[in-house]
Amino acid sequence: MIGDGRSVALGRRAFLAALAALPAKGVLAAPPFERLSFAELYKTFGVLGYEFSDRVKSLASQRVGITGYMAPPLKAESDFFVLTREPLAICPFCESDANWPVDILVVYLGATAPLVAAGAKVTVEGRLDVGSFTDPESGFVSQLRVRDAAFRRV
Repeated sequence: MIGDGRSVALGRRAFLAALAALPAKGVLAAPPFERLSFAELYKTFGVLGYEFSDRVKSLASQRVGITGYMAPPLKAESDFFVLTREPLAICPFCESDANWPVDILVVYLGATAPLVAAGAKVTVEGRLDVGSFTDPESGFVSQLRVRDAAFRRV
């Protein structure tokens, strides 16, 4: 309505132009996340093993984004997978702990999804979970996880 009571009809183009002019915040904006790299995961290695970096500790329970490689999955469609710094030819769960790669993250997806080919480079976004955790279904033990995650091929 205009001040004198007349209606104004907006065409589709005018409506879209007005929508595009609005500030990009609120429900239209993607949730913010902190970019994290595999090089930032650990501070030191000592007699007690690896120590998480201060950055990882500060990002615990926050949304992060990290790029890596999808390890060979246990099944084609799953609600989790392992993200690694380098492509792996074998399933990290199928090896002994002596060959267990240090630079890995378990990724728990927000919903079961078809996974991409093993060795594919992906970016993962989700909530960082820090500390020892044993998955009740699989029995796998992890130190770092990304939960409620989504991924896209890079």
